[in-house]
Amino acid sequence: MENQNKSSFVQWIVPFAVPMVVVLLILFSFSVRSNAKAEESIAEEMMMAAQRYRESLVGQLETISSVVVSVRTVVEQDLTLSDMQTAALLGIVRDCTEASRVELCDREGNGINQSGEAISVGEAAYFQRALSSDEALFYVEEKEAAVRKSIVVVERISREDRNLMLIFYPVEKFDGVLSAKDQDAGIFLTLLDTEGNVLSASGKDSEMFGGINLVKALRAENPDEADRIAACVLQGLEGMEQDVEAGGRKRTLIYVPLGINQWSIVMGVPQTYVDRLISRQWEITKNMLIALILVTLVFSCIVTAVDIIGRIRDNQQKKELENKADTDLLTGLNNKLATERKIKTYMEQNPQTQSMMFLLDVDNFKTVNDTMGHAFGDEVLSTLGEEISAIFRASDIIGRVGGDEFMIFLKAVPSTEIIRREAKKVEDFFQSFQVGDPVRYDVRASIGVAIFPYEGNDFETLYKAADQGLYKAKRRGKNQLAFYEDKWGESEEMQGNQE
Repeated sequence: MENQNKSSFVQWIVPFAVPMVVVLLILFSFSVRSNAKAEESIAEEMMMAAQRYRESLVGQLETISSVVVSVRTVVEQDLTLSDMQTAALLGIVRDCTEASRVELCDREGNGINQSGEAISVGEAAYFQRALSSDEALFYVEEKEAAVRKSIVVVERISREDRNLMLIFYPVEKFDGVLSAKDQDAGIFLTLLDTEGNVLSASGKDSEMFGGINLVKALRAENPDEADRIAACVLQGLEGMEQDVEAGGRKRTLIYVPLGINQWSIVMGVPQTYVDRLISRQWEITKNMLIALILVTLVFSCIVTAVDIIGRIRDNQQKKELENKADTDLLTGLNNKLATERKIKTYMEQNPQTQSMMFLLDVDNFKTVNDTMGHAFGDEVLSTLGEEISAIFRASDIIGRVGGDEFMIFLKAVPSTEIIRREAKKVEDFFQSFQVGDPVRYDVRASIGVAIFPYEGNDFETLYKAADQGLYKAKRRGKNQLAFYEDKWGESEEMQGNQE
Protein backbone atom coordinates (compact mmCIF):
# COMPACT_ATOMS: atom_id res chain seq x y z
CA MET A 1 0.00 0.00 0.00
CA GLU A 2 2.81 2.35 0.93
CA ASN A 3 4.53 1.65 -2.40
CA GLN A 4 1.27 2.35 -4.22
CA ASN A 5 0.93 5.69 -2.42
CA LYS A 6 4.49 6.61 -3.33
CA SER A 7 3.86 5.60 -6.92
CA SER A 8 0.67 7.68 -7.04
CA PHE A 9 2.48 10.65 -5.54
CA VAL A 10 5.23 10.38 -8.16
CA GLN A 11 2.62 10.09 -10.92
CA TRP A 12 0.92 13.26 -9.69
CA ILE A 13 4.05 15.33 -8.98
CA VAL A 14 6.07 14.54 -12.12
CA PRO A 15 3.59 16.10 -14.63
CA PHE A 16 3.68 19.23 -12.46
CA ALA A 17 7.36 19.37 -11.55
CA VAL A 18 8.98 18.70 -14.92
CA PRO A 19 7.21 21.48 -16.88
CA MET A 20 7.63 23.85 -13.92
CA VAL A 21 11.38 23.19 -13.74
CA VAL A 22 11.72 23.72 -17.50
CA VAL A 23 9.68 26.94 -17.41
CA LEU A 24 11.55 28.26 -14.38
CA LEU A 25 14.89 27.50 -16.01
CA ILE A 26 13.79 29.35 -19.15
CA LEU A 27 12.57 32.31 -17.08
CA PHE A 28 15.77 32.30 -15.01
CA SER A 29 17.87 32.31 -18.16
CA PHE A 30 15.74 35.10 -19.57
CA SER A 31 16.06 37.10 -16.32
CA VAL A 32 19.85 36.77 -16.39
CA ARG A 33 19.97 37.92 -20.00
CA SER A 34 17.53 40.75 -19.27
CA ASN A 35 19.55 41.93 -16.29
CA ALA A 36 22.71 41.86 -18.40
CA LYS A 37 20.84 43.74 -21.12
CA ALA A 38 19.76 46.36 -18.56
CA GLU A 39 23.38 46.79 -17.43
CA GLU A 40 24.51 47.05 -21.04
CA SER A 41 21.79 49.61 -21.82
CA ILE A 42 22.71 51.81 -18.85
CA ALA A 43 26.39 51.56 -19.79
CA GLU A 44 25.54 52.74 -23.31
CA GLU A 45 23.49 55.63 -21.92
CA MET A 46 26.35 56.75 -19.66
CA MET A 47 28.85 56.49 -22.50
CA MET A 48 26.55 58.57 -24.70
CA ALA A 49 26.24 61.15 -21.88
CA ALA A 50 30.03 61.42 -21.64
CA GLN A 51 30.23 61.78 -25.42
CA ARG A 52 27.62 64.56 -25.35
CA TYR A 53 29.68 66.44 -22.76
CA ARG A 54 32.76 65.98 -24.94
CA GLU A 55 30.86 67.41 -27.90
CA SER A 56 29.79 70.33 -25.73
CA LEU A 57 33.40 71.11 -24.75
CA VAL A 58 34.65 70.68 -28.30
CA GLY A 59 31.78 72.90 -29.47
CA GLN A 60 32.95 75.71 -27.19
CA LEU A 61 36.48 75.46 -28.59
CA GLU A 62 35.19 75.33 -32.15
CA THR A 63 33.17 78.49 -31.51
CA ILE A 64 36.40 80.26 -30.52
CA SER A 65 38.12 79.02 -33.66
CA SER A 66 35.28 80.13 -35.93
CA VAL A 67 35.33 83.66 -34.45
CA VAL A 68 39.11 83.88 -34.63
CA VAL A 69 39.19 82.72 -38.27
CA SER A 70 37.07 85.67 -39.32
CA VAL A 71 39.18 88.19 -37.39
CA ARG A 72 42.42 86.56 -38.53
CA THR A 73 41.43 87.00 -42.16
CA VAL A 74 40.99 90.73 -41.65
CA VAL A 75 44.28 91.08 -39.77
CA GLU A 76 46.17 89.11 -42.40
CA GLN A 77 44.76 91.02 -45.39
CA ASP A 78 44.78 94.58 -44.06
CA LEU A 79 48.35 95.62 -43.25
CA THR A 80 47.31 99.23 -42.58
CA LEU A 81 45.28 98.53 -39.44
CA SER A 82 46.04 100.96 -36.63
CA ASP A 83 46.58 99.75 -33.07
CA MET A 84 43.15 101.08 -32.17
CA GLN A 85 41.51 99.14 -34.98
CA THR A 86 43.48 95.99 -34.09
CA ALA A 87 42.46 96.31 -30.42
CA ALA A 88 38.82 96.65 -31.52
CA LEU A 89 39.07 93.42 -33.50
CA LEU A 90 40.66 91.67 -30.53
CA GLY A 91 37.84 93.01 -28.36
CA ILE A 92 35.33 91.44 -30.72
CA VAL A 93 37.11 88.11 -30.30
CA ARG A 94 37.01 88.44 -26.50
CA ASP A 95 33.35 89.42 -26.40
CA CYS A 96 32.21 86.71 -28.83
CA THR A 97 34.20 83.93 -27.19
CA GLU A 98 33.86 85.13 -23.56
CA ALA A 99 37.66 84.93 -23.32
CA SER A 100 39.40 86.62 -20.38
CA ARG A 101 41.90 88.35 -22.70
CA VAL A 102 43.22 88.27 -26.25
CA GLU A 103 46.75 89.13 -27.33
CA LEU A 104 48.35 89.66 -30.74
CA CYS A 105 52.21 89.46 -30.76
CA ASP A 106 55.21 89.18 -33.00
CA ARG A 107 57.87 86.52 -32.52
CA GLU A 108 59.61 88.64 -29.92
CA GLY A 109 56.53 88.78 -27.74
CA ASN A 110 55.80 92.41 -28.44
CA GLY A 111 52.28 93.32 -29.34
CA ILE A 112 48.87 94.57 -28.23
CA ASN A 113 45.90 93.24 -26.25
CA GLN A 114 42.16 93.75 -26.61
CA SER A 115 42.33 96.92 -24.52
CA GLY A 116 44.82 98.51 -26.88
CA GLU A 117 47.63 98.20 -24.37
CA ALA A 118 51.11 97.47 -25.60
CA ILE A 119 52.47 94.20 -24.25
CA SER A 120 55.86 92.54 -24.08
CA VAL A 121 55.48 88.85 -23.14
CA GLY A 122 58.57 87.42 -24.74
CA GLU A 123 59.77 85.97 -21.44
CA ALA A 124 56.40 84.50 -20.46
CA ALA A 125 56.32 80.70 -20.34
CA TYR A 126 53.03 80.51 -22.19
CA PHE A 127 54.42 82.64 -25.04
CA GLN A 128 57.55 80.51 -25.32
CA ARG A 129 55.36 77.42 -25.44
CA ALA A 130 53.09 78.89 -28.11
CA LEU A 131 56.13 79.99 -30.13
CA SER A 132 58.02 76.69 -29.96
CA SER A 133 55.11 74.22 -30.18
CA ASP A 134 52.60 73.29 -32.86
CA GLU A 135 49.86 72.82 -30.23
CA ALA A 136 46.56 74.43 -31.13
CA LEU A 137 45.79 74.98 -27.47
CA PHE A 138 47.26 74.32 -24.06
CA TYR A 139 46.50 74.84 -20.40
CA VAL A 140 48.05 77.54 -18.20
CA GLU A 141 47.87 78.65 -14.59
CA GLU A 142 48.50 82.33 -13.84
CA LYS A 143 49.03 83.33 -10.24
CA GLU A 144 48.72 87.06 -10.90
CA ALA A 145 45.84 87.04 -13.33
CA ALA A 146 42.24 87.53 -12.30
CA VAL A 147 41.46 84.27 -14.10
CA ARG A 148 43.96 81.78 -12.78
CA LYS A 149 43.22 78.82 -15.05
CA SER A 150 42.88 79.22 -18.77
CA ILE A 151 42.98 77.29 -21.98
CA VAL A 152 45.19 79.19 -24.40
CA VAL A 153 43.96 78.93 -27.99
CA VAL A 154 46.81 79.63 -30.39
CA GLU A 155 46.06 81.13 -33.83
CA ARG A 156 49.09 81.66 -36.09
CA ILE A 157 48.92 84.78 -38.28
CA SER A 158 50.72 85.00 -41.61
CA ARG A 159 52.17 88.46 -41.02
CA GLU A 160 55.71 89.42 -40.35
CA ASP A 161 54.90 91.91 -37.59
CA ARG A 162 51.98 90.17 -35.94
CA ASN A 163 52.52 86.42 -35.90
CA LEU A 164 50.53 84.95 -32.97
CA MET A 165 47.05 85.52 -31.64
CA LEU A 166 46.54 84.07 -28.12
CA ILE A 167 43.02 83.72 -26.75
CA PHE A 168 42.83 83.00 -23.01
CA TYR A 169 39.62 81.02 -22.38
CA PRO A 170 38.71 80.59 -18.67
CA VAL A 171 38.55 76.95 -17.64
CA GLU A 172 35.57 77.72 -15.44
CA LYS A 173 33.54 78.13 -18.64
CA PHE A 174 33.88 74.37 -19.09
CA ASP A 175 32.57 73.72 -15.61
CA GLY A 176 29.05 74.72 -16.56
CA VAL A 177 28.48 71.99 -19.12
CA LEU A 178 27.37 69.44 -16.51
CA SER A 179 23.56 69.43 -16.22
CA ALA A 180 21.83 70.23 -12.93
CA LYS A 181 20.25 66.76 -12.99
CA ASP A 182 23.63 65.05 -13.23
CA GLN A 183 25.07 67.31 -10.55
CA ASP A 184 22.21 66.36 -8.22
CA ALA A 185 22.97 62.69 -8.91
CA GLY A 186 26.54 63.19 -7.63
CA ILE A 187 28.15 62.88 -11.07
CA PHE A 188 31.45 64.67 -11.67
CA LEU A 189 33.13 65.60 -14.95
CA THR A 190 36.86 66.23 -15.40
CA LEU A 191 39.03 67.37 -18.26
CA LEU A 192 42.52 65.81 -18.16
CA ASP A 193 45.71 66.65 -19.98
CA THR A 194 48.18 64.07 -21.29
CA GLU A 195 49.69 63.58 -17.83
CA GLY A 196 46.39 63.11 -16.03
CA ASN A 197 46.31 66.61 -14.50
CA VAL A 198 42.81 67.88 -13.82
CA LEU A 199 42.31 70.94 -16.03
CA SER A 200 38.64 71.34 -15.23
CA ALA A 201 36.30 69.64 -12.77
CA SER A 202 32.58 70.12 -12.31
CA GLY A 203 29.94 68.49 -10.13
CA LYS A 204 29.21 68.37 -6.41
CA ASP A 205 32.34 66.33 -5.71
CA SER A 206 34.57 68.34 -8.04
CA GLU A 207 36.34 70.12 -5.14
CA MET A 208 38.35 66.97 -4.43
CA PHE A 209 40.00 67.28 -7.87
CA GLY A 210 41.05 70.92 -7.62
CA GLY A 211 44.62 71.23 -8.85
CA ILE A 212 45.48 67.52 -8.53
CA ASN A 213 46.38 64.65 -10.78
CA LEU A 214 43.46 62.26 -11.21
CA VAL A 215 45.70 59.32 -12.08
CA LYS A 216 47.62 59.74 -8.82
CA ALA A 217 44.35 60.05 -6.90
CA LEU A 218 43.06 56.81 -8.44
CA ARG A 219 46.34 55.04 -7.75
CA ALA A 220 46.09 55.99 -4.05
CA GLU A 221 42.62 54.43 -3.77
CA ASN A 222 42.90 51.61 -6.33
CA PRO A 223 46.50 50.34 -6.29
CA ASP A 224 45.67 47.13 -8.16
CA GLU A 225 43.63 48.74 -10.97
CA ALA A 226 45.01 52.28 -11.26
CA ASP A 227 47.77 51.53 -13.80
CA ARG A 228 45.38 49.77 -16.15
CA ILE A 229 42.78 52.54 -15.86
CA ALA A 230 45.46 55.26 -16.26
CA ALA A 231 46.88 53.56 -19.34
CA CYS A 232 43.43 53.51 -20.98
CA VAL A 233 42.71 57.14 -20.08
CA LEU A 234 46.10 58.59 -21.04
CA GLN A 235 46.28 56.65 -24.31
CA GLY A 236 43.06 58.33 -25.41
CA LEU A 237 40.97 55.14 -25.34
CA GLU A 238 37.24 55.07 -24.83
CA GLY A 239 35.87 52.82 -22.11
CA MET A 240 34.32 52.26 -18.71
CA GLU A 241 35.34 50.88 -15.32
CA GLN A 242 32.90 49.91 -12.56
CA ASP A 243 33.31 49.85 -8.78
CA VAL A 244 36.30 52.20 -8.77
CA GLU A 245 37.14 54.06 -5.56
CA ALA A 246 37.18 57.80 -6.28
CA GLY A 247 36.89 60.39 -3.55
CA GLY A 248 36.01 57.77 -0.98
CA ARG A 249 33.02 56.42 -2.95
CA LYS A 250 32.49 53.56 -5.32
CA ARG A 251 31.95 54.93 -8.79
CA THR A 252 31.69 53.95 -12.42
CA LEU A 253 34.29 55.87 -14.49
CA ILE A 254 33.56 56.63 -18.14
CA TYR A 255 36.46 57.98 -20.16
CA VAL A 256 36.43 59.36 -23.70
CA PRO A 257 39.14 61.22 -25.67
CA LEU A 258 38.49 64.91 -26.30
CA GLY A 259 40.03 64.63 -29.77
CA ILE A 260 42.30 67.64 -29.16
CA ASN A 261 45.85 67.51 -27.77
CA GLN A 262 45.23 63.92 -26.61
CA TRP A 263 43.21 65.34 -23.71
CA SER A 264 40.51 63.16 -22.17
CA ILE A 265 37.19 63.58 -20.41
CA VAL A 266 36.48 61.38 -17.39
CA MET A 267 32.96 61.21 -15.98
CA GLY A 268 32.45 59.65 -12.56
CA VAL A 269 29.03 58.27 -11.63
CA PRO A 270 28.26 57.01 -8.09
CA GLN A 271 27.88 53.23 -8.22
CA THR A 272 24.69 53.46 -6.17
CA TYR A 273 23.21 55.72 -8.85
CA VAL A 274 24.25 53.29 -11.59
CA ASP A 275 22.75 50.37 -9.68
CA ARG A 276 19.55 52.34 -9.17
CA LEU A 277 19.28 53.05 -12.90
CA ILE A 278 19.85 49.37 -13.70
CA SER A 279 17.30 48.34 -11.08
CA ARG A 280 14.76 50.81 -12.46
CA GLN A 281 15.20 49.56 -16.02
CA TRP A 282 15.19 45.94 -14.81
CA GLU A 283 12.03 46.57 -12.75
CA ILE A 284 9.67 46.39 -15.74
CA THR A 285 11.19 43.13 -16.94
CA LYS A 286 11.24 41.77 -13.39
CA ASN A 287 7.55 42.55 -12.89
CA MET A 288 6.79 40.85 -16.18
CA LEU A 289 8.81 37.80 -15.13
CA ILE A 290 7.03 37.66 -11.77
CA ALA A 291 3.69 37.86 -13.57
CA LEU A 292 4.76 35.08 -15.96
CA ILE A 293 5.95 32.92 -13.06
CA LEU A 294 2.68 33.47 -11.19
CA VAL A 295 0.63 32.69 -14.29
CA THR A 296 2.76 29.60 -14.89
CA LEU A 297 2.33 28.49 -11.28
CA VAL A 298 -1.43 29.06 -11.36
CA PHE A 299 -1.74 27.30 -14.70
CA SER A 300 0.42 24.39 -13.50
CA CYS A 301 -1.58 24.15 -10.27
CA ILE A 302 -4.83 24.09 -12.23
CA VAL A 303 -3.50 21.46 -14.62
CA THR A 304 -2.12 19.44 -11.70
CA ALA A 305 -5.36 19.78 -9.75
CA VAL A 306 -7.36 18.62 -12.76
CA ASP A 307 -4.91 15.76 -13.24
CA ILE A 308 -5.09 14.78 -9.56
CA ILE A 309 -8.89 14.96 -9.54
CA GLY A 310 -8.95 12.85 -12.68
CA ARG A 311 -6.58 10.30 -11.14
CA ILE A 312 -8.64 10.23 -7.92
CA ARG A 313 -11.77 9.59 -9.94
CA ASP A 314 -9.98 6.93 -11.96
CA ASN A 315 -8.75 5.31 -8.74
CA GLN A 316 -12.22 5.49 -7.24
CA GLN A 317 -13.72 3.93 -10.33
CA LYS A 318 -10.96 1.33 -10.35
CA LYS A 319 -11.58 0.62 -6.69
CA GLU A 320 -15.31 0.38 -7.29
CA LEU A 321 -14.70 -2.04 -10.14
CA GLU A 322 -12.30 -4.03 -7.97
CA ASN A 323 -14.86 -4.09 -5.17
CA LYS A 324 -17.49 -5.23 -7.59
CA ALA A 325 -15.14 -7.90 -8.89
CA ASP A 326 -14.42 -8.96 -5.29
CA THR A 327 -18.04 -8.88 -4.11
CA ASP A 328 -20.53 -11.71 -4.07
CA LEU A 329 -23.62 -10.18 -5.68
CA LEU A 330 -26.12 -12.12 -3.57
CA THR A 331 -24.72 -11.57 -0.09
CA GLY A 332 -22.58 -8.46 -0.49
CA LEU A 333 -19.66 -10.35 1.09
CA ASN A 334 -16.28 -11.15 -0.47
CA ASN A 335 -16.49 -13.76 -3.18
CA LYS A 336 -14.32 -16.87 -3.13
CA LEU A 337 -11.32 -15.40 -4.99
CA ALA A 338 -11.29 -12.17 -2.95
CA THR A 339 -11.62 -14.07 0.32
CA GLU A 340 -8.72 -16.33 -0.50
CA ARG A 341 -6.52 -13.47 -1.76
CA LYS A 342 -7.11 -11.28 1.28
CA ILE A 343 -6.46 -14.10 3.73
CA LYS A 344 -3.25 -15.07 1.93
CA THR A 345 -2.06 -11.46 1.99
CA TYR A 346 -2.70 -11.22 5.73
CA MET A 347 -0.86 -14.49 6.36
CA GLU A 348 2.18 -13.31 4.41
CA GLN A 349 2.31 -10.02 6.29
CA ASN A 350 1.58 -11.51 9.74
CA PRO A 351 3.04 -15.03 9.73
CA GLN A 352 3.18 -15.38 13.54
CA THR A 353 -0.06 -13.63 14.52
CA GLN A 354 -2.55 -16.07 16.01
CA SER A 355 -5.84 -16.00 14.07
CA MET A 356 -8.78 -18.32 13.43
CA MET A 357 -10.71 -19.54 10.38
CA PHE A 358 -14.38 -20.55 10.41
CA LEU A 359 -15.75 -22.66 7.59
CA LEU A 360 -19.54 -23.06 7.84
CA ASP A 361 -22.14 -24.87 5.78
CA VAL A 362 -25.90 -24.23 5.98
CA ASP A 363 -27.52 -27.47 7.11
CA ASN A 364 -29.98 -29.07 4.72
CA PHE A 365 -29.84 -26.14 2.31
CA LYS A 366 -30.88 -28.33 -0.65
CA THR A 367 -34.05 -29.22 1.23
CA VAL A 368 -34.73 -25.51 1.83
CA ASN A 369 -34.42 -24.81 -1.90
CA ASP A 370 -36.58 -27.78 -2.82
CA THR A 371 -39.37 -27.11 -0.31
CA MET A 372 -39.31 -23.31 0.02
CA GLY A 373 -38.09 -22.37 -3.43
CA HIS A 374 -34.87 -20.89 -4.76
CA ALA A 375 -36.01 -17.33 -4.02
CA PHE A 376 -36.32 -18.18 -0.35
CA GLY A 377 -32.97 -19.96 -0.49
CA ASP A 378 -31.40 -16.77 -1.89
CA GLU A 379 -33.07 -14.80 0.93
CA VAL A 380 -31.52 -17.18 3.48
CA LEU A 381 -28.04 -16.64 2.03
CA SER A 382 -28.34 -12.83 1.67
CA THR A 383 -29.77 -12.45 5.20
CA LEU A 384 -27.08 -14.71 6.61
CA GLY A 385 -24.37 -12.64 4.87
CA GLU A 386 -25.82 -9.36 6.17
CA GLU A 387 -26.31 -10.45 9.79
CA ILE A 388 -23.17 -12.52 10.30
CA SER A 389 -20.94 -9.68 9.03
CA ALA A 390 -22.54 -7.38 11.60
CA ILE A 391 -21.23 -9.35 14.59
CA PHE A 392 -17.54 -9.15 13.61
CA ARG A 393 -14.97 -6.40 13.17
CA ALA A 394 -14.73 -4.50 9.90
CA SER A 395 -11.11 -5.66 9.61
CA ASP A 396 -12.06 -9.35 9.71
CA ILE A 397 -12.47 -11.21 6.40
CA ILE A 398 -15.91 -12.72 5.68
CA GLY A 399 -16.84 -14.29 2.39
CA ARG A 400 -19.11 -16.69 0.55
CA VAL A 401 -16.89 -19.41 -0.90
CA GLY A 402 -19.51 -21.84 -2.20
CA GLY A 403 -23.22 -22.19 -2.82
CA ASP A 404 -24.11 -22.34 0.89
CA GLU A 405 -20.57 -22.29 2.26
CA PHE A 406 -19.13 -19.28 4.10
CA MET A 407 -15.68 -18.50 5.46
CA ILE A 408 -14.82 -16.19 8.36
CA PHE A 409 -11.22 -15.25 9.14
CA LEU A 410 -10.70 -13.43 12.43
CA LYS A 411 -7.42 -11.52 12.57
CA ALA A 412 -5.24 -11.29 15.67
CA VAL A 413 -6.99 -13.51 18.20
CA PRO A 414 -4.34 -13.41 20.94
CA SER A 415 -5.57 -15.95 23.54
CA THR A 416 -7.32 -19.29 23.84
CA GLU A 417 -10.03 -17.63 25.91
CA ILE A 418 -10.88 -15.27 23.06
CA ILE A 419 -10.79 -18.17 20.59
CA ARG A 420 -13.44 -20.01 22.64
CA ARG A 421 -15.46 -16.80 23.09
CA GLU A 422 -15.53 -16.12 19.33
CA ALA A 423 -16.42 -19.74 18.61
CA LYS A 424 -19.36 -19.56 21.05
CA LYS A 425 -20.51 -16.29 19.49
CA VAL A 426 -20.82 -17.99 16.08
CA GLU A 427 -22.47 -21.03 17.63
CA ASP A 428 -25.02 -18.90 19.50
CA PHE A 429 -25.72 -16.91 16.35
CA PHE A 430 -27.03 -19.97 14.56
CA GLN A 431 -29.11 -21.03 17.52
CA SER A 432 -31.28 -17.93 17.00
CA PHE A 433 -30.91 -17.18 13.32
CA GLN A 434 -34.26 -17.08 11.49
CA VAL A 435 -35.39 -16.03 8.03
CA GLY A 436 -38.82 -15.29 6.59
CA ASP A 437 -41.82 -13.03 7.13
CA PRO A 438 -44.42 -13.65 8.42
CA VAL A 439 -43.42 -17.27 8.83
CA ARG A 440 -39.98 -17.56 10.43
CA TYR A 441 -37.69 -20.38 9.37
CA ASP A 442 -34.88 -21.53 11.62
CA VAL A 443 -31.59 -21.74 9.75
CA ARG A 444 -28.81 -23.85 11.22
CA ALA A 445 -25.25 -24.53 10.16
CA SER A 446 -22.30 -26.87 10.72
CA ILE A 447 -19.07 -25.04 11.54
CA GLY A 448 -15.41 -26.07 11.38
CA VAL A 449 -12.62 -24.05 13.02
CA ALA A 450 -8.84 -24.08 12.49
CA ILE A 451 -6.22 -21.94 14.24
CA PHE A 452 -3.49 -20.09 12.35
CA PRO A 453 -0.50 -20.66 12.23
CA TYR A 454 -0.54 -23.83 14.39
CA GLU A 455 -2.89 -25.90 12.23
CA GLY A 456 -1.74 -24.43 8.94
CA ASN A 457 0.70 -21.65 8.15
CA ASP A 458 -0.63 -21.22 4.61
CA PHE A 459 -4.11 -20.87 3.20
CA GLU A 460 -4.45 -24.31 1.69
CA THR A 461 -3.32 -26.17 4.82
CA LEU A 462 -5.48 -24.04 7.11
CA TYR A 463 -8.47 -24.45 4.82
CA LYS A 464 -8.09 -28.24 4.89
CA ALA A 465 -7.90 -28.16 8.69
CA ALA A 466 -11.07 -26.02 8.91
CA ASP A 467 -12.78 -28.34 6.40
CA GLN A 468 -11.91 -31.35 8.56
CA GLY A 469 -13.41 -29.51 11.55
CA LEU A 470 -16.56 -28.94 9.44
CA TYR A 471 -16.66 -32.62 8.51
CA LYS A 472 -16.30 -33.49 12.20
CA ALA A 473 -19.30 -31.23 13.08
CA LYS A 474 -21.46 -32.84 10.39
CA ARG A 475 -20.43 -36.32 11.47
CA ARG A 476 -21.46 -35.46 15.01
CA GLY A 477 -24.98 -34.58 13.86
CA LYS A 478 -24.74 -31.11 12.30
CA ASN A 479 -25.94 -27.85 13.86
CA GLN A 480 -22.77 -27.47 15.88
CA LEU A 481 -19.19 -26.21 15.86
CA ALA A 482 -16.07 -28.38 15.87
CA PHE A 483 -12.38 -27.42 16.08
CA TYR A 484 -9.80 -29.20 13.99
CA GLU A 485 -8.19 -30.01 17.33
CA ASP A 486 -10.73 -30.34 20.12
CA LYS A 487 -8.30 -28.96 22.70
CA TRP A 488 -9.12 -25.37 21.60
CA GLY A 489 -12.73 -25.80 22.69
CA GLU A 490 -12.10 -27.58 25.97
CA SER A 491 -11.88 -25.80 29.29
CA GLU A 492 -8.53 -25.73 31.16
CA GLU A 493 -10.05 -28.00 33.82
CA MET A 494 -11.06 -30.64 31.25
CA GLN A 495 -7.63 -30.45 29.63
CA GLY A 496 -6.04 -31.04 33.05
CA ASN A 497 -8.19 -34.14 33.70
CA GLN A 498 -7.29 -35.58 30.30
CA GLU A 499 -3.65 -35.17 31.08
